[in-house]
Amino acid sequence: MSDNQKVLYTGKTHTTGGRDGASRSSDGRLDVKLSTPGSAGHGTNPEQLFAAGWSACFIGAMGFAAKSLNAVLPADLAVDTEVDLCSNTGGYALQARLNVSLPGVEHETARAIVDAAHQTCPYSKATRGNINVTINLV
Repeated sequence: MSDNQKVLYTGKTHTTGGRDGASRSSDGRLDVKLSTPGSAGHGTNPEQLFAAGWSACFIGAMGFAAKSLNAVLPADLAVDTEVDLCSNTGGYALQARLNVSLPGVEHETARAIVDAAHQTCPYSKATRGNINVTINLV
């Protein structure tokens, strides 16, 4: 982390049991059971949590992008994020697809919003160059 960064918020969790455990935030707002993808467990998994966080953050980044482009985002916009857990010769890896719906927004404007959001969203920045990411306008 750079010395000149101003911390705006710190999310804190305590996790036990790994993929078959539980995770709770320090403020108690998040309290989830975890289970391995595809198992009979009743909890969520890290890939779903990552997808939810990235989707929410990306929508916020689209809001900033739309303002800078003097565009208005539709109230019914949505981001459906898919995070794949993959195996390869080096072990495990992630890949992701963000399927963005901006009903009523001209395709060229929607593409500009999505491209700008992908440059500023912290999740997009964290994954850039590290995992395969596809952003689709649907």
